[in-house]
Amino acid sequence: MKFIRDSVHGNLKLSEFEVRIVDTPQFQRLRRIKQLGFTSLIYPGANHSRFEHSIGAMYLASRLAEHLGLGHEKKRVLRLCALLHDVGHGPFSHVSEGVLEMSHESLTRELIRKSILGDIISEEFDLRQVMRILRGEGVLGQAISGELDVDRMDYLLRDSHYTGVAYGIIDVERLIYNMKMENDLVLDRKGVQAAESALLARYFMYPSVYQHHTTRIVNSMFRRCLRSLISGGVLDASRIYRYDDMDLIVMCRNQEGLAGDMMRRLDNRDLLKTVDSVKLNELEDPDRVFRITEAEIQRAEEEIAEDMGLDPDYVVVNLPEYPAFDEMRTQVSVGDSIVNLSHISSLVGALKEARFNHADICVYVPGEFAGSFRDFSLHDYMDLPERRPSHPRQLRLTVPDYLRFR
Repeated sequence: MKFIRDSVHGNLKLSEFEVRIVDTPQFQRLRRIKQLGFTSLIYPGANHSRFEHSIGAMYLASRLAEHLGLGHEKKRVLRLCALLHDVGHGPFSHVSEGVLEMSHESLTRELIRKSILGDIISEEFDLRQVMRILRGEGVLGQAISGELDVDRMDYLLRDSHYTGVAYGIIDVERLIYNMKMENDLVLDRKGVQAAESALLARYFMYPSVYQHHTTRIVNSMFRRCLRSLISGGVLDASRIYRYDDMDLIVMCRNQEGLAGDMMRRLDNRDLLKTVDSVKLNELEDPDRVFRITEAEIQRAEEEIAEDMGLDPDYVVVNLPEYPAFDEMRTQVSVGDSIVNLSHISSLVGALKEARFNHADICVYVPGEFAGSFRDFSLHDYMDLPERRPSHPRQLRLTVPDYLRFR
Protein backbone atom coordinates (compact mmCIF):
# COMPACT_ATOMS: atom_id res chain seq x y z
CA MET A 1 0.00 0.00 0.00
CA LYS A 2 1.20 3.50 -0.85
CA PHE A 3 -0.13 7.03 -0.39
CA ILE A 4 0.29 9.94 -2.75
CA ARG A 5 -0.45 13.45 -1.52
CA ASP A 6 -2.55 15.21 -4.13
CA SER A 7 -3.04 18.99 -4.10
CA VAL A 8 -6.73 18.66 -5.06
CA HIS A 9 -8.02 15.51 -3.33
CA GLY A 10 -5.57 15.02 -0.45
CA ASN A 11 -4.05 11.63 0.45
CA LEU A 12 -4.76 9.05 -2.27
CA LYS A 13 -4.21 5.36 -1.54
CA LEU A 14 -2.77 2.96 -4.13
CA SER A 15 -2.65 -0.82 -3.90
CA GLU A 16 0.56 -2.75 -4.56
CA PHE A 17 -0.74 -3.70 -8.01
CA GLU A 18 -1.52 -0.05 -8.85
CA VAL A 19 1.95 0.95 -7.66
CA ARG A 20 3.41 -1.53 -10.17
CA ILE A 21 1.40 0.18 -12.94
CA VAL A 22 2.42 3.66 -11.80
CA ASP A 23 6.11 2.67 -11.62
CA THR A 24 6.29 1.60 -15.28
CA PRO A 25 8.23 3.90 -17.67
CA GLN A 26 5.05 4.32 -19.73
CA PHE A 27 3.12 5.76 -16.79
CA GLN A 28 6.04 7.76 -15.36
CA ARG A 29 6.27 9.55 -18.73
CA LEU A 30 2.99 11.30 -17.78
CA ARG A 31 4.92 13.28 -15.15
CA ARG A 32 6.59 15.00 -18.10
CA ILE A 33 3.38 15.70 -20.05
CA LYS A 34 1.74 18.98 -19.10
CA GLN A 35 -2.01 18.71 -18.64
CA LEU A 36 -2.65 22.05 -20.36
CA GLY A 37 0.22 22.16 -22.83
CA PHE A 38 1.56 25.69 -23.28
CA THR A 39 -1.14 27.30 -21.15
CA SER A 40 1.52 28.13 -18.55
CA LEU A 41 2.54 30.95 -20.92
CA ILE A 42 -0.83 32.52 -20.05
CA TYR A 43 -1.43 31.15 -16.54
CA PRO A 44 2.00 30.62 -14.93
CA GLY A 45 0.64 28.17 -12.37
CA ALA A 46 -0.68 25.75 -14.99
CA ASN A 47 2.27 23.36 -14.79
CA HIS A 48 0.35 20.31 -13.56
CA SER A 49 0.80 17.04 -15.38
CA ARG A 50 -1.20 14.15 -16.81
CA PHE A 51 0.32 12.04 -14.03
CA GLU A 52 -1.51 13.77 -11.20
CA HIS A 53 -4.72 14.05 -13.24
CA SER A 54 -4.69 10.28 -13.82
CA ILE A 55 -4.21 9.62 -10.11
CA GLY A 56 -7.07 12.02 -9.36
CA ALA A 57 -9.39 10.34 -11.87
CA MET A 58 -8.59 6.98 -10.23
CA TYR A 59 -9.59 8.40 -6.84
CA LEU A 60 -12.91 9.72 -8.16
CA ALA A 61 -13.57 6.39 -9.88
CA SER A 62 -13.09 4.73 -6.51
CA ARG A 63 -15.54 7.13 -4.87
CA LEU A 64 -18.10 6.47 -7.61
CA ALA A 65 -17.65 2.69 -7.33
CA GLU A 66 -18.23 2.84 -3.58
CA HIS A 67 -21.39 4.92 -4.02
CA LEU A 68 -22.75 2.56 -6.68
CA GLY A 69 -22.05 -0.43 -4.45
CA LEU A 70 -19.84 -2.18 -6.98
CA GLY A 71 -18.12 -5.40 -5.95
CA HIS A 72 -14.44 -5.51 -5.10
CA GLU A 73 -13.29 -6.71 -8.53
CA LYS A 74 -15.40 -4.17 -10.47
CA LYS A 75 -14.07 -1.42 -8.25
CA ARG A 76 -10.49 -2.55 -8.92
CA VAL A 77 -10.93 -2.64 -12.70
CA LEU A 78 -12.67 0.75 -12.70
CA ARG A 79 -9.81 2.29 -10.71
CA LEU A 80 -7.30 0.72 -13.11
CA CYS A 81 -9.04 2.07 -16.21
CA ALA A 82 -9.29 5.56 -14.73
CA LEU A 83 -5.58 5.37 -13.89
CA LEU A 84 -4.69 4.38 -17.46
CA HIS A 85 -7.18 6.44 -19.47
CA ASP A 86 -4.60 9.07 -20.55
CA VAL A 87 -1.44 6.96 -20.72
CA GLY A 88 -1.26 7.31 -24.52
CA HIS A 89 -1.42 11.12 -24.57
CA GLY A 90 1.18 12.75 -26.78
CA PRO A 91 3.46 15.60 -25.65
CA PHE A 92 1.65 18.74 -24.52
CA SER A 93 -1.57 16.71 -24.34
CA HIS A 94 -4.31 17.87 -26.73
CA VAL A 95 -1.97 20.29 -28.50
CA SER A 96 -0.19 17.44 -30.28
CA GLU A 97 -3.42 15.50 -30.79
CA GLY A 98 -4.62 18.18 -33.21
CA VAL A 99 -1.89 17.11 -35.66
CA LEU A 100 -2.15 13.33 -35.33
CA GLU A 101 -4.44 10.96 -37.19
CA MET A 102 -5.15 8.89 -34.06
CA SER A 103 -6.90 10.09 -30.90
CA HIS A 104 -5.19 9.76 -27.54
CA GLU A 105 -7.78 7.12 -26.61
CA SER A 106 -6.67 4.96 -29.56
CA LEU A 107 -3.02 5.56 -28.74
CA THR A 108 -3.69 4.56 -25.12
CA ARG A 109 -5.10 1.20 -26.16
CA GLU A 110 -2.24 0.62 -28.61
CA LEU A 111 0.38 1.49 -25.98
CA ILE A 112 -1.15 -0.91 -23.46
CA ARG A 113 -1.19 -3.75 -25.99
CA LYS A 114 2.42 -3.18 -27.09
CA SER A 115 4.09 -2.45 -23.75
CA ILE A 116 4.74 -4.07 -20.40
CA LEU A 117 1.47 -2.53 -19.21
CA GLY A 118 -0.49 -5.18 -21.07
CA ASP A 119 1.55 -7.96 -19.45
CA ILE A 120 1.06 -6.58 -15.94
CA ILE A 121 -2.67 -6.06 -16.45
CA SER A 122 -3.11 -9.58 -17.83
CA GLU A 123 -1.77 -11.04 -14.59
CA GLU A 124 -4.91 -10.00 -12.71
CA PHE A 125 -7.52 -8.79 -15.24
CA ASP A 126 -9.04 -9.72 -18.57
CA LEU A 127 -7.23 -7.36 -20.95
CA ARG A 128 -10.17 -7.41 -23.37
CA GLN A 129 -12.49 -6.17 -20.63
CA VAL A 130 -10.08 -3.35 -19.78
CA MET A 131 -9.98 -2.32 -23.45
CA ARG A 132 -13.79 -2.31 -23.66
CA ILE A 133 -14.05 -0.06 -20.63
CA LEU A 134 -11.40 2.29 -22.04
CA ARG A 135 -13.47 2.49 -25.23
CA GLY A 136 -16.39 3.72 -23.12
CA GLU A 137 -18.44 0.52 -23.48
CA GLY A 138 -20.92 -0.59 -20.84
CA VAL A 139 -21.80 1.04 -17.54
CA LEU A 140 -18.20 1.02 -16.32
CA GLY A 141 -17.05 2.55 -19.61
CA GLN A 142 -19.53 5.40 -19.16
CA ALA A 143 -17.89 6.22 -15.82
CA ILE A 144 -14.53 6.63 -17.60
CA SER A 145 -15.67 8.09 -20.91
CA GLY A 146 -19.24 9.36 -20.73
CA GLU A 147 -21.23 12.56 -20.48
CA LEU A 148 -20.36 13.14 -16.81
CA ASP A 149 -17.31 10.96 -16.25
CA VAL A 150 -14.60 10.98 -13.58
CA ASP A 151 -12.07 12.23 -16.14
CA ARG A 152 -14.08 15.41 -16.72
CA MET A 153 -14.80 15.92 -13.04
CA ASP A 154 -11.12 15.79 -12.13
CA TYR A 155 -9.75 17.93 -14.94
CA LEU A 156 -12.27 20.73 -14.33
CA LEU A 157 -11.36 20.88 -10.64
CA ARG A 158 -7.63 20.49 -11.30
CA ASP A 159 -7.37 22.96 -14.16
CA SER A 160 -9.35 25.51 -12.16
CA HIS A 161 -7.07 25.00 -9.15
CA TYR A 162 -3.80 25.48 -11.05
CA THR A 163 -4.87 28.30 -13.34
CA GLY A 164 -6.63 30.21 -10.57
CA VAL A 165 -9.77 30.46 -12.73
CA ALA A 166 -12.70 29.69 -10.44
CA TYR A 167 -15.18 28.73 -13.18
CA GLY A 168 -14.14 25.05 -13.08
CA ILE A 169 -15.13 24.46 -9.46
CA ILE A 170 -17.96 21.91 -9.55
CA ASP A 171 -19.92 19.97 -6.93
CA VAL A 172 -18.29 16.57 -7.39
CA GLU A 173 -19.80 15.25 -4.15
CA ARG A 174 -23.35 15.91 -5.33
CA LEU A 175 -22.69 14.57 -8.82
CA ILE A 176 -21.32 11.27 -7.52
CA TYR A 177 -23.97 10.97 -4.81
CA ASN A 178 -26.75 11.26 -7.42
CA MET A 179 -25.33 8.74 -9.91
CA LYS A 180 -27.02 5.36 -10.15
CA MET A 181 -26.86 2.25 -12.29
CA GLU A 182 -29.83 1.12 -14.30
CA ASN A 183 -29.28 -0.20 -17.83
CA ASP A 184 -26.84 2.71 -18.10
CA LEU A 185 -25.11 5.05 -15.70
CA VAL A 186 -27.75 7.73 -15.05
CA LEU A 187 -28.20 10.78 -12.88
CA ASP A 188 -31.00 11.10 -10.36
CA ARG A 189 -33.19 14.14 -10.84
CA LYS A 190 -31.85 15.56 -7.56
CA GLY A 191 -28.47 15.95 -9.26
CA VAL A 192 -29.72 18.08 -12.17
CA GLN A 193 -28.44 21.34 -10.69
CA ALA A 194 -24.99 19.81 -10.14
CA ALA A 195 -25.01 18.63 -13.77
CA GLU A 196 -26.01 22.10 -14.92
CA SER A 197 -23.14 23.49 -12.86
CA ALA A 198 -20.67 21.12 -14.55
CA LEU A 199 -22.01 22.13 -17.96
CA LEU A 200 -21.63 25.82 -17.12
CA ALA A 201 -18.14 25.19 -15.76
CA ARG A 202 -16.98 23.76 -19.10
CA TYR A 203 -18.82 26.49 -20.99
CA PHE A 204 -16.90 29.21 -19.13
CA MET A 205 -13.57 27.37 -18.92
CA TYR A 206 -13.30 27.21 -22.70
CA PRO A 207 -13.00 30.94 -23.44
CA SER A 208 -11.16 31.56 -20.16
CA VAL A 209 -8.57 28.74 -20.35
CA TYR A 210 -8.87 26.03 -23.01
CA GLN A 211 -9.66 28.44 -25.85
CA HIS A 212 -8.20 31.63 -24.39
CA HIS A 213 -7.09 33.77 -27.34
CA THR A 214 -3.39 33.50 -26.43
CA THR A 215 -3.66 29.77 -25.71
CA ARG A 216 -4.92 29.30 -29.26
CA ILE A 217 -1.97 31.24 -30.67
CA VAL A 218 0.71 29.28 -28.79
CA ASN A 219 -0.99 25.97 -29.60
CA SER A 220 -1.16 26.80 -33.30
CA MET A 221 2.54 27.77 -33.29
CA PHE A 222 3.56 24.49 -31.69
CA ARG A 223 1.40 22.52 -34.12
CA ARG A 224 3.31 24.16 -36.97
CA CYS A 225 6.51 22.89 -35.33
CA LEU A 226 5.07 19.40 -34.96
CA ARG A 227 3.82 19.19 -38.54
CA SER A 228 7.26 20.30 -39.72
CA LEU A 229 8.95 17.52 -37.69
CA ILE A 230 6.55 14.88 -39.02
CA SER A 231 6.68 15.98 -42.66
CA GLY A 232 10.48 16.19 -42.48
CA GLY A 233 10.76 12.63 -41.18
CA VAL A 234 12.29 13.77 -37.88
CA LEU A 235 9.35 12.44 -35.86
CA ASP A 236 7.34 9.24 -36.35
CA ALA A 237 3.76 10.22 -35.50
CA SER A 238 2.76 6.61 -34.81
CA ARG A 239 5.27 6.49 -31.93
CA ILE A 240 4.31 9.83 -30.41
CA TYR A 241 3.32 8.15 -27.12
CA ARG A 242 7.01 7.40 -26.49
CA TYR A 243 7.97 11.08 -26.25
CA ASP A 244 7.48 13.68 -23.56
CA ASP A 245 7.27 17.48 -23.72
CA MET A 246 10.99 18.10 -23.44
CA ASP A 247 11.81 15.54 -26.16
CA LEU A 248 9.81 17.55 -28.67
CA ILE A 249 11.11 20.90 -27.47
CA VAL A 250 14.70 19.70 -27.94
CA MET A 251 13.85 18.28 -31.39
CA CYS A 252 12.39 21.64 -32.45
CA ARG A 253 15.28 23.66 -31.03
CA ASN A 254 17.73 21.54 -33.00
CA GLN A 255 15.95 22.15 -36.31
CA GLU A 256 16.68 24.83 -38.86
CA GLY A 257 13.85 26.70 -40.54
CA LEU A 258 10.23 26.73 -39.42
CA ALA A 259 10.35 24.38 -36.41
CA GLY A 260 13.45 26.01 -34.94
CA ASP A 261 12.15 29.54 -35.50
CA MET A 262 8.69 28.83 -34.05
CA MET A 263 10.22 27.22 -30.97
CA ARG A 264 12.56 30.19 -30.51
CA ARG A 265 9.52 32.46 -30.62
CA LEU A 266 7.73 30.30 -28.03
CA ASP A 267 10.81 30.23 -25.80
CA ASN A 268 10.94 34.02 -25.83
CA ARG A 269 7.17 34.55 -25.87
CA ASP A 270 7.49 36.31 -29.22
CA LEU A 271 4.04 35.18 -30.29
CA LEU A 272 2.08 35.53 -33.51
CA LYS A 273 -0.51 38.31 -33.52
CA THR A 274 -4.20 38.28 -34.44
CA VAL A 275 -4.85 40.42 -37.53
CA ASP A 276 -8.54 39.56 -38.01
CA SER A 277 -11.27 37.47 -36.43
CA VAL A 278 -14.86 36.53 -37.24
CA LYS A 279 -17.28 35.78 -34.40
CA LEU A 280 -19.29 32.62 -34.90
CA ASN A 281 -22.47 34.09 -33.43
CA GLU A 282 -22.43 36.64 -36.26
CA LEU A 283 -22.53 33.94 -38.93
CA GLU A 284 -25.63 32.62 -40.66
CA ASP A 285 -24.58 29.00 -40.05
CA PRO A 286 -22.07 28.79 -37.15
CA ASP A 287 -21.96 24.98 -37.30
CA ARG A 288 -20.59 25.22 -40.85
CA VAL A 289 -17.28 26.39 -39.35
CA PHE A 290 -16.72 22.97 -37.78
CA ARG A 291 -17.16 21.36 -41.20
CA ILE A 292 -14.39 23.41 -42.81
CA THR A 293 -11.74 21.03 -44.14
CA GLU A 294 -7.96 21.18 -43.79
CA ALA A 295 -7.77 21.73 -47.56
CA GLU A 296 -10.01 24.83 -47.30
CA ILE A 297 -7.89 26.24 -44.48
CA GLN A 298 -4.65 25.60 -46.36
CA ARG A 299 -6.02 27.22 -49.51
CA ALA A 300 -7.05 30.33 -47.57
CA GLU A 301 -3.63 30.54 -45.88
CA GLU A 302 -1.84 30.25 -49.23
CA GLU A 303 -4.01 32.93 -50.83
CA ILE A 304 -3.52 35.30 -47.89
CA ALA A 305 0.24 34.69 -47.95
CA GLU A 306 0.43 35.31 -51.70
CA ASP A 307 -1.54 38.56 -51.50
CA MET A 308 0.39 39.85 -48.47
CA GLY A 309 3.84 38.67 -49.61
CA LEU A 310 4.43 36.23 -46.74
CA ASP A 311 5.62 32.66 -46.36
CA PRO A 312 2.45 30.46 -46.07
CA ASP A 313 4.00 28.69 -43.08
CA TYR A 314 3.70 31.94 -41.15
CA VAL A 315 0.03 32.57 -41.92
CA VAL A 316 -2.30 30.65 -39.62
CA VAL A 317 -6.08 30.46 -40.04
CA ASN A 318 -7.24 29.06 -36.71
CA LEU A 319 -10.65 27.52 -36.04
CA PRO A 320 -12.07 27.37 -32.52
CA GLU A 321 -12.09 23.96 -30.82
CA TYR A 322 -15.36 24.05 -28.97
CA PRO A 323 -16.80 20.75 -27.72
CA ALA A 324 -20.27 19.38 -28.33
CA PHE A 325 -21.00 19.71 -24.59
CA ASP A 326 -22.02 16.07 -24.18
CA GLU A 327 -23.38 16.86 -20.72
CA MET A 328 -26.53 18.07 -22.50
CA ARG A 329 -27.21 14.40 -23.32
CA THR A 330 -26.72 13.19 -19.74
CA GLN A 331 -29.41 10.63 -18.95
CA VAL A 332 -31.58 11.61 -15.98
CA SER A 333 -33.86 9.30 -14.01
CA VAL A 334 -37.27 10.94 -13.56
CA GLY A 335 -39.74 8.59 -11.89
CA ASP A 336 -40.00 5.52 -14.09
CA SER A 337 -38.57 7.29 -17.15
CA ILE A 338 -35.08 8.08 -18.42
CA VAL A 339 -34.77 11.42 -20.25
CA ASN A 340 -31.93 13.58 -21.54
CA LEU A 341 -30.86 16.51 -19.39
CA SER A 342 -31.77 18.82 -22.28
CA HIS A 343 -35.44 17.80 -21.93
CA ILE A 344 -35.78 18.96 -18.33
CA SER A 345 -33.26 21.80 -18.08
CA SER A 346 -34.04 25.21 -19.54
CA LEU A 347 -30.41 26.15 -18.92
CA VAL A 348 -29.32 23.65 -21.57
CA GLY A 349 -31.55 25.43 -24.08
CA ALA A 350 -29.95 28.75 -23.20
CA LEU A 351 -26.48 27.24 -23.64
CA LYS A 352 -27.37 25.89 -27.07
CA GLU A 353 -28.02 29.47 -28.11
CA ALA A 354 -25.05 30.96 -26.26
CA ARG A 355 -22.32 28.38 -27.01
CA PHE A 356 -20.99 30.36 -30.00
CA ASN A 357 -20.87 33.72 -28.18
CA HIS A 358 -17.15 33.46 -27.36
CA ALA A 359 -15.96 31.47 -30.38
CA ASP A 360 -14.30 33.02 -33.43
CA ILE A 361 -12.13 32.21 -36.43
CA CYS A 362 -8.80 34.02 -36.31
CA VAL A 363 -5.86 34.81 -38.57
CA TYR A 364 -2.39 34.94 -36.99
CA VAL A 365 0.87 36.28 -38.45
CA PRO A 366 4.23 37.30 -36.98
CA GLY A 367 4.06 40.61 -35.16
CA GLU A 368 6.52 42.28 -37.51
CA PHE A 369 4.04 41.88 -40.38
CA ALA A 370 0.82 42.71 -38.52
CA GLY A 371 0.93 46.36 -39.55
CA SER A 372 0.43 45.39 -43.19
CA PHE A 373 -3.02 43.89 -42.41
CA ARG A 374 -4.88 47.10 -41.51
CA ASP A 375 -7.50 46.72 -44.26
CA PHE A 376 -7.47 42.93 -44.25
CA SER A 377 -10.70 40.89 -44.02
CA LEU A 378 -10.92 37.11 -43.64
CA HIS A 379 -14.29 37.25 -45.42
CA ASP A 380 -12.40 37.89 -48.67
CA TYR A 381 -10.76 34.45 -48.42
CA MET A 382 -13.38 32.19 -46.84
CA ASP A 383 -17.08 31.57 -47.44
CA LEU A 384 -18.49 32.90 -44.17
CA PRO A 385 -22.00 34.35 -44.78
CA GLU A 386 -23.03 36.66 -41.94
CA ARG A 387 -26.30 36.41 -40.05
CA ARG A 388 -29.05 38.77 -41.18
CA PRO A 389 -29.87 41.44 -38.57
CA SER A 390 -32.74 40.30 -36.35
CA HIS A 391 -35.85 42.40 -35.75
CA PRO A 392 -35.04 45.12 -33.20
CA ARG A 393 -37.86 43.96 -30.93
CA GLN A 394 -36.58 40.40 -30.79
CA LEU A 395 -34.67 39.64 -27.58
CA ARG A 396 -32.15 36.81 -27.26
CA LEU A 397 -31.65 35.32 -23.81
CA THR A 398 -27.98 34.90 -22.95
CA VAL A 399 -26.59 32.71 -20.18
CA PRO A 400 -25.80 35.71 -17.90
CA ASP A 401 -29.42 36.92 -18.42
CA TYR A 402 -30.73 33.49 -17.55
CA LEU A 403 -28.71 33.33 -14.37
CA ARG A 404 -29.73 36.84 -13.34
CA PHE A 405 -33.47 36.27 -13.74
CA ARG A 406 -33.61 32.61 -12.70
